[in-house]
Amino acid sequence: MKKVSFSLLVLLTFSIPSFAQISDQEVDNVVNRALTAFNVPGIAVAIVKDGKIVLAKGYGVKSIKTNEKVDANSLFGVASNSKAFTTAALAILVDEGKLKWDDKVITYLPNFKMYNDYVTNEFTIRDLLTHRSGLGLGAGDLMVWPGGSDFTPQDIIQNLQYLKPVSAFRTQYDYDNLLYIVAGEVVHKVSGISWCEFIETRIMKPLDMKNSAASFVRLKDTSNVIAPHVPIDGKLKVISRYKNQILDPAGGIYSSVNDMSKWMIMQLNNGKYGIENQQLFSEKEHNEMWSPQTIITATTKPPYNTHFSSYGLGWFLSDVKGYKQVTHTGGLEGIVTQVTLIPELNLGIVVLTNQQSGSAFNSITNTIKDSYLGIKSDDYITIYSNRIKAHKESTDKVTDDVWAAVAKNKKDNNKIDFNNYIGTYKDNWLGEIVINEKKGKLYFASKRSPQLTGELFLYKDKNLVVKWNNPYFQADAHLFFEYETTGKAIAIKMKPISEITDFSYDFQDLDFKRIL
Repeated sequence: MKKVSFSLLVLLTFSIPSFAQISDQEVDNVVNRALTAFNVPGIAVAIVKDGKIVLAKGYGVKSIKTNEKVDANSLFGVASNSKAFTTAALAILVDEGKLKWDDKVITYLPNFKMYNDYVTNEFTIRDLLTHRSGLGLGAGDLMVWPGGSDFTPQDIIQNLQYLKPVSAFRTQYDYDNLLYIVAGEVVHKVSGISWCEFIETRIMKPLDMKNSAASFVRLKDTSNVIAPHVPIDGKLKVISRYKNQILDPAGGIYSSVNDMSKWMIMQLNNGKYGIENQQLFSEKEHNEMWSPQTIITATTKPPYNTHFSSYGLGWFLSDVKGYKQVTHTGGLEGIVTQVTLIPELNLGIVVLTNQQSGSAFNSITNTIKDSYLGIKSDDYITIYSNRIKAHKESTDKVTDDVWAAVAKNKKDNNKIDFNNYIGTYKDNWLGEIVINEKKGKLYFASKRSPQLTGELFLYKDKNLVVKWNNPYFQADAHLFFEYETTGKAIAIKMKPISEITDFSYDFQDLDFKRIL
């Protein structure tokens, strides 16, 4: 989730093949250019080839407040790259005969319930992992995003039944986070230990990922952890770290490029690790995780000429210049990451950053990848910089027009009757929100997710907009009201103002009804 539309983070990468090796100086050059071009304080990069780390290095600073340098052991939130650890945990349990990929979820979690009874009864462990549930992109993520809500995994399981599908079951790819949280509960139920304990003892410990942890709050040493950064009004700022453990199976792991290199080497070695080639999970289940499960639309374009794209179990799968590519991205507020594997080249690349520009990790990964694929590399930094500029100009116009209309209403003294809006409203899964008046201003406040608090402004008839108190959300939203005959508001629907709002702010899935 975060920060340059997680959907962009998730989909903005596909690759290519050859046998050359990029020099350390070339890597230094592209990373240092990316730091400047995309206003990223710190980046860490590692390359593994043929079972060995050929580069692991930090660039820039962990925090603009301390100016301490990033190194290869600096810890970043890997965000949704945690999902592959969840599928690996389940693969281990499959190998042990404790579950099967196509077991029904209700076998292990009897209170699991989707909107449709048929879907509930047919939903499998595999379905939890493949983004084909029928739910829309990021549906229900406001229960876990932004941080600070009081929802529990059991609340997630309970509230899934209120999320209406946007497509038929198993027919369409729509990325989700909540079902990976449910998968984490399956790991807990079957193994008898928490998801965090399982990841740390059954995966990280064998791989000697000694500095990593399954959640920020479980790190034993936080002296070498990056700070998250977000550009606000053109100026880079350190923001509060996302710490909510509810997201852990979908995005909670903290790791370094040194430790992630061990994870990549194991993946490229069909689940084997260590000098004795011990097996973390079987080659059979490794192949299952890297097999296409859900079709994603692919576009055949140079330089990679991708012909197929799909989601496996915790990984995106595609072809690049005839080679299979296995990859994933991740995003938290102020942090984005990318892992890319090309098994036939025995090549792995990881890029971790402490700002939310997906263009930075794409520029670096693609430059490195092109070298090993033996193709002439484009100037990705210029390409992505131009793309960002053009996209920003179009999206800024949308938001600027909204706030210009708000300003005009103020200037023209167009007012709203607060009494028509003040009250308590309830959505079945997000719970209650309150609209109230403070010092002559109208405010929106969520009871269960306190960060969702902001001032309401008149935009136009039946349509207010909310500006969140926290500016780094970059997720201001429309509120559309339904009224009774007296003019009193009785229901609210919402949607983001900007089309590039991170998809985890799924305001469009809310349906509030007045209760007081």
